[in-house]
Amino acid sequence: MEYKAVISDLDGTLLNKDHQISDYTKETIQKVVEKGIKFFIATGRHHMDASYIKKELELDTTLISANGSRVHQAEEEIFACDLEEEIVEKILRMDVEEDIYKNIYQGNKWLAEREMEWVKEFNNDSGFFYELADFKGLKEYHAAKIFFICEEHERLVPVKEKIEEKFKGELNIAFSLPQCLEIMAKGVSKGDALKKVLKKYDIYPEEVVAFGDGFNDLEMLTVAGKGLVMGNAHDKLKEALPDHEIIKTNDEDGVAKCLEKIFL
Repeated sequence: MEYKAVISDLDGTLLNKDHQISDYTKETIQKVVEKGIKFFIATGRHHMDASYIKKELELDTTLISANGSRVHQAEEEIFACDLEEEIVEKILRMDVEEDIYKNIYQGNKWLAEREMEWVKEFNNDSGFFYELADFKGLKEYHAAKIFFICEEHERLVPVKEKIEEKFKGELNIAFSLPQCLEIMAKGVSKGDALKKVLKKYDIYPEEVVAFGDGFNDLEMLTVAGKGLVMGNAHDKLKEALPDHEIIKTNDEDGVAKCLEKIFL
C-alpha cells in the first residue's frame, strides 16, 4: 500500500514523557513531509495549545483538536461541534471527590474550577493554561469538551460509569490518559474528524498511517489503513486492538522510527 498521509496524537505518542518532541522526531517528520506526505496532528489539547507544537514542527497542515471537536486549517476554524449546554451544566454540577478536578474548553479558553498544583508541573511552552471559573455561575455552558483530571485513575472510573449511566448514548466518553477522562458530543472523535479532513485532500482512509496511545485514539486507529499503537499505551487499548501492531514507546521515538521504516 502506498500511504499518502500520517496522523499522530501528541501526548504519549509524538511527545515524550516530558511533553517534548525530540530533534530526531522533528527531523524525521520534515523528511517525510518533503516527500509529499501529508502530516496531520490529532490531539485532545486545545487548538491554541496544539498550534504551538505545529509551528515547532514547521507544519502547514490541518489540525484536529479537542478530540475532534475542532478542526483548523491555518488559523481558520473549518469544523466545530460543541456539547449541548444543558448537558454541560448538568455534568459540571455533579458532585465528585475533592481530588477530582472538572475542566472545560470553552471558546479560546481552558476553564477550571479549582487550582491544580500537580498540573502546573507539566512543561507548557505554549503559555496556554487554565483560568479559574465558577462552574455554577457561568453565563453560557457551551463547551468543546469537558474533562476530569485526577492523579489516580481508579477514582475516575466511577465518574465515567455514572456519566455513561445518566447520559446513555448521548456522549462520546474516553480516557485520553489514565489521569484524564474526556467527554465530547455524540459522534465526535478523532476518527470522525479524520474522515472529514481526508475528503478535503482526496485521500482515502486506507492510505493513512495513524499513531496513538489513548482510548480517545481508538476510532482514529481503526479508521486509518495502518493504525499503530504505542508501546506505552494502556493495556486496555492494546486489548481492544489485538490485530494492530504495537511499536516502541514515546520515549524511544517510536513514531519517528516507524516513519523511517515506512517512508524513508
